Amino acid sequence: MTIPPLIGIVGTSKVGKTTLIERLIPILKEKGIAVAVIKHHPHDFDIDIPGKDTHRLKAAGAKTTVISSPKKIAIVSDVKKEFLPNEIVSRFVDGVDLVIVEGYKKEKIPKIEIFRHKKDKNPVCADDAYLIAFVTDSCFKTDKPVFLLDEVQKIAEFIMNFISKNGS
Repeated sequence: MTIPPLIGIVGTSKVGKTTLIERLIPILKEKGIAVAVIKHHPHDFDIDIPGKDTHRLKAAGAKTTVISSPKKIAIVSDVKKEFLPNEIVSRFVDGVDLVIVEGYKKEKIPKIEIFRHKKDKNPVCADDAYLIAFVTDSCFKTDKPVFLLDEVQKIAEFIMNFISKNGS
C-alpha cells in the first residue's frame, strides 16, 4: 500500500485548526481529492457511548472493540505507545489521496501553522524545517507563504500544488 501525502495543520489550542480543516475538506473533495484526517489528542479520550454494546464489551475487559457496518468501521483499542501519523496511515487508512494531520507539531511532516497575533506572541513552529506556510489573522514578515484565515480556496490550491510537486 502506498502512503498518501500527509499535511499537518498545527497551532496552539483554539486557533481554528479544526475549523480550517472542516472548510478545506469540501473544496479538496470537489477537486477530486479523497481526504482522511488524523486528529491528535494529547490526553486520553473516549468516543464510545456508555451503555452501547461496544462500550460494555470494552468495559468488560476487551483490549479492542470494533464496530462494523456496510458503510463505516470504528476501532477502539488500548495501545502501549502513541502511534505516529505514518503508523496510523499504514495500519488504518486506505483509499485516500491526502491525509490532513491536526496537531502533532513536532512530527517531521510538511505543516501549515495557524498563528493568531491576538492569541500568541510567536508562532510555535517558526524554526521547523517542515513548516511550509502560515495561516494568520494579519500579515507578518516571514520567508514562508502567508494566507489569511478566510483565504480557504487559496490554501486548498496551495496544498494541491504542494502535494503534486512534493508528494509527501
